[in-house]
Amino acid sequence: MITPRLPRTRGLSRCLAAVAVVIAIWVTTLGAGRVNMYAKPDALPALSVSTLAARYKANRRAIGGALKTARRIQDFAMARSLSRLLTPGRQFLSFDARGTGRAVEVLGDLAHARRVAILVPGADTTLTTFDVRGHRPYSTPGGGARALFDQARQDEPDPHLAVVAWLGYSPPKVTSAGVITDFRADTGASRLRRFVAELHRLNPAARTTLLCHSYGSVVCGEAVKGLPVSDVAAFGSPGMSTSSAAGLGTRARVWAARGTNDWIGLVPHVRMFGLGFGTDPVSSAFGARVFAAGTAEHSEYLRPGSVSLRNLALIALGRGAQVTPAIT
Repeated sequence: MITPRLPRTRGLSRCLAAVAVVIAIWVTTLGAGRVNMYAKPDALPALSVSTLAARYKANRRAIGGALKTARRIQDFAMARSLSRLLTPGRQFLSFDARGTGRAVEVLGDLAHARRVAILVPGADTTLTTFDVRGHRPYSTPGGGARALFDQARQDEPDPHLAVVAWLGYSPPKVTSAGVITDFRADTGASRLRRFVAELHRLNPAARTTLLCHSYGSVVCGEAVKGLPVSDVAAFGSPGMSTSSAAGLGTRARVWAARGTNDWIGLVPHVRMFGLGFGTDPVSSAFGARVFAAGTAEHSEYLRPGSVSLRNLALIALGRGAQVTPAIT
């Protein structure tokens, strides 16, 4: 007896659907049994001009408390990271050492800035890599924010710019199944939307830019619809969970870039059964404003002296006409 075969497309669809279900279960149960030794952060006052200083002070206390815990339980990588966060002059809007950790740092005068740039990091970013990752500090949220802030001040001596390093979600690991799904991006997008809304209430006159690296561009793609932002830039992006810039549902200018040495260009730009992130943002079909990123590797877009960093700083400053376009 010959068993009839399913058409190839139907068999492939069922296979992908099954894989998606397995991945969903895997991702949502990761770390479920982990014992967390770090304390839940205390409630913070609502974000306003009058509470900014209090929030910075409260989070500094929370970081100090977490550092004591890290030393007590001999979590050496966390202790090193937290010690750096306590460098005098650093300002944190929020902090949570639990899990992979979350932190939101501010450079500049957030309450009176004319423009605010929010850096949204990608996969493999944790509290222990907030400032240091190998020999490329600019590839971290904290180091990248400082590189962007310094570049902006080179371009304009008084830029009236605040830069936010936003590790407000738990990115997936590059080696995990979560990196090809938007499970983490959904949660991150909800938190990013709330954060942008809070900033808008704090300083409604400021123009906000989202600078979104790698998996962070998936987060931005899901968050940006209807948000009060002027620009959104995706760099080193696997996709933004949509087929076009118009599909993002935003009036903001949409930018995209990829360095010639970035491996992300090898990722298939498809979306099916919750897997993948759709059209390549640097393709003509997507419709973004594609800017030059030179020979940047995946973690080099914020490298001091690079064309990609200068273009990102110009976008953050609202000087889009001076951004160097990619050569097609």
